[in-house]
Amino acid sequence: MLESYFPVFVFILVGIAFGIAPVVTGLVVAPHRPDSEKLSPYECGFEAFEDARMKFDVRYYLIAIIFILFDLEVAFLLPWATIFKEITQTDSVRWFGFIEMLVFIAILVVGYIYAWAKGALDWE
Repeated sequence: MLESYFPVFVFILVGIAFGIAPVVTGLVVAPHRPDSEKLSPYECGFEAFEDARMKFDVRYYLIAIIFILFDLEVAFLLPWATIFKEITQTDSVRWFGFIEMLVFIAILVVGYIYAWAKGALDWE
């Protein structure tokens, strides 16, 4: 019984080895010569001029959520578009598949219009 789990155990060990080996190799092989310039904090090539724990505007998060929403729309729309020809060849599924996607797109358009009306897409 347990011998059937042996390949899974080997797979887990190889995965752990592949994850740990580069880190250990870097620690052993890489030179470690810190100086004041390497240890200084910087942000995108500039010296840090504000506290890293400053509060962000909510609009950053709104734009990120809207991006994820429409990114998921593409993730659902692309597989449907790849099998569209197969959907339309079957009479029983032809209209169901088409109307199903129209309802999906309509829901997303309503959400987009709502976000636009609430000013989530306006950037000042």
